[in-house]
Amino acid sequence: MDTIPAHLDHLVLATPDLAATVADFTRRTGVAPAAGGTHAGLGTRNHLVGLGGGAYLEIIGPDPEQSAPSGPRPFAVDALTGPRTVTWALRTTDLDAAVTTARARGYDPGPAHAMSRRTPDGTLLAWRLTDGVTAHPSGLVPFLIDWGTSRHPTAGGLPVTPLLHLSATAPAPDEIRPLLAALDTGLTITEGDVGLHFTIDTPRGPVTFD
Repeated sequence: MDTIPAHLDHLVLATPDLAATVADFTRRTGVAPAAGGTHAGLGTRNHLVGLGGGAYLEIIGPDPEQSAPSGPRPFAVDALTGPRTVTWALRTTDLDAAVTTARARGYDPGPAHAMSRRTPDGTLLAWRLTDGVTAHPSGLVPFLIDWGTSRHPTAGGLPVTPLLHLSATAPAPDEIRPLLAALDTGLTITEGDVGLHFTIDTPRGPVTFD
């Protein structure tokens, strides 16, 4: 069993059809993801499932109740032909220091910027994260996130499917390993097509997503 990164915050499962992907997840696992909230102005919304250890799975896709955004939706959901685990996030309590450390180790995670969303009960969640535009194009190198004083999504009583396994594959893993090491990820990466692979424990047994 590979080591699960100690500071894993969340995995991002992006989809062009949020309702269909949530229904498929529920069918495969026997667990219904909880509604997360909307990303106002970005044209997306999400559903969440806890992974244990303060981590969670974000299922994100277009929000049919929002008008089309002025720019591309996050995580290039409009370009996807089906659901895909596109990237992941590491949690930090001092984002600026974490960025400085990563740069000193030879990897620039990009500038930090603020985001927020409203939960279904009206609670405003706010956070800062590193700019995904400058991230490694594979999506295998995580972005950094700092929730500050905001309530963490897992504090809201999410349904939980414990994470059993997380790994990555890439055609040239030696290119990515130093970047993962610069962020102290502990993620195992081997040769193969670009992808993040995770297995969760569910009422219907272990289920793997690629």
